[in-house]
Amino acid sequence: MNPFDATGFVGSAGLIGLLVLLFIETGLLVGFIFPGDSLLFAAGLFAAQPQPFAPLWLLLIALPVASIAGDQCGYLIGKHLGPRALQTRMMRFIGDEPVRRTNRFFDRYGPVTVVFARFIGIVRTLVPLMAGLSRMDRARFTIYSVLGSILWCSSLLTLGYFLGGVPMLRDNLELLFIGSALSVVIPMAITLARGRRSRAAQKDG
Repeated sequence: MNPFDATGFVGSAGLIGLLVLLFIETGLLVGFIFPGDSLLFAAGLFAAQPQPFAPLWLLLIALPVASIAGDQCGYLIGKHLGPRALQTRMMRFIGDEPVRRTNRFFDRYGPVTVVFARFIGIVRTLVPLMAGLSRMDRARFTIYSVLGSILWCSSLLTLGYFLGGVPMLRDNLELLFIGSALSVVIPMAITLARGRRSRAAQKDG
């Protein structure tokens, strides 16, 4: 099996995997390690191939729904756990700076942050949690969540889809796949290294 063939590499299980990853990235703190932007772009690329793993129209419907559902999960976690949500082991692993950055976005843009955050790694994972923690009106949060999810997913999917029709890119999917894999591994390694240095500094202090 050619691992880079759309049907062989992704297949029907690939769509399910994308749905799960988008839900986790926006709904659970552990999802900050996933590069949602790269995943959406890659999904558009594969959808443009002669034998797509899923049609573009289905991706444009299903993936925003998974993202919206993840938002709702993150919001409920923040709302029901309250300040305890900021004291979990995963939050200590993420560190204080992403939280401060998210708060600065809320201070500057207010609820519209829910839309903007979609395009910023880690922040899009923290925003639903912080929205629930701050008791943002759920109906208002949902409206911005739906808008942001549709803009985020549709823009990256369609960009990947149309670029997938470019012969040079279509003939070098192997390189694109390697680049996508590195975009997962490298940030994860950097985060692990920072977490270890932070813990070591705390012990020394």
